[in-house]
Amino acid sequence: MPFTVLSIQSHVVAGHVGNDAAAFALQRLGIEVWPIHTVQFSNHPGHGAWTGQAFDAAHVRSLIDGLDARGYLRRVDAVLSGYVGTAETAAAIAETAARVKTQNASAIYCCDPVMGDVGPGLFVKPDVPPFFVDTAMPLADIATPNVFELSLLTGTLVATLGTLPELVAAARALIKRGPRMVLVTSAHIVGDGRIATLAVTADHAWRVSTPYIPLAPMPNGMGDCIAALFLGRYLQHHDIALALSQSVSSLYALVRGTDASMPRDLNLIAMQDALVKAPETFAAEFV
Repeated sequence: MPFTVLSIQSHVVAGHVGNDAAAFALQRLGIEVWPIHTVQFSNHPGHGAWTGQAFDAAHVRSLIDGLDARGYLRRVDAVLSGYVGTAETAAAIAETAARVKTQNASAIYCCDPVMGDVGPGLFVKPDVPPFFVDTAMPLADIATPNVFELSLLTGTLVATLGTLPELVAAARALIKRGPRMVLVTSAHIVGDGRIATLAVTADHAWRVSTPYIPLAPMPNGMGDCIAALFLGRYLQHHDIALALSQSVSSLYALVRGTDASMPRDLNLIAMQDALVKAPETFAAEFV
């Protein structure tokens, strides 16, 4: 039977962010996905005007209760969470991860701590970061922050995360708070014109570097997509270096294939074959 991922994050009608990026990416890898939406918006708010609503914690809990009543939670191999909207909804996600682990001891929780980015800054409510620090990280097996989010989670200034040793040290500081593994995305390392993604454990670290693609704006959903791809590949073979190489290579192809007429959205459907086999492979380097 295929692996099953319970993916709890945002949903947009048009575009590919949140579950609309993660679910399809995982499905193309042959993984069963059960999506629960924390919000439903017409489009990504970064486009400008949008409509829709955020769902409350009761909505998430009711869906989980329905799954649990029918014995579905014991079939979940991983919980993936992304944008949550409110701290109350975030708490319901944490409860879900704990419930799944109770019913399936081998299940893992992959937390994408979506909070903001270098440049735009924080784009969630002020009570969301403390949830990730105090509740989500101790529960998580895998955390997938970008550099800005890593700084928030570890209390490190973004400006000091410019070298490879500094990034690895910050990731290991986060590991001490719970996750067994940290995937650091969107790293611009001093003296290197490329962009790096790191996979770090308490004892080992790997880096994949790709050319920087200077798109303005950059497509939305890149973090959602790579978190899902890395989780999916790791579920399939439990080889961290290979999962890093495969997921970064696929995302690079997606970004390169951005449709000029829709620059804010990943060209996920047209480029879907790259999710399974990227046309160009970037190897993971042990650091």
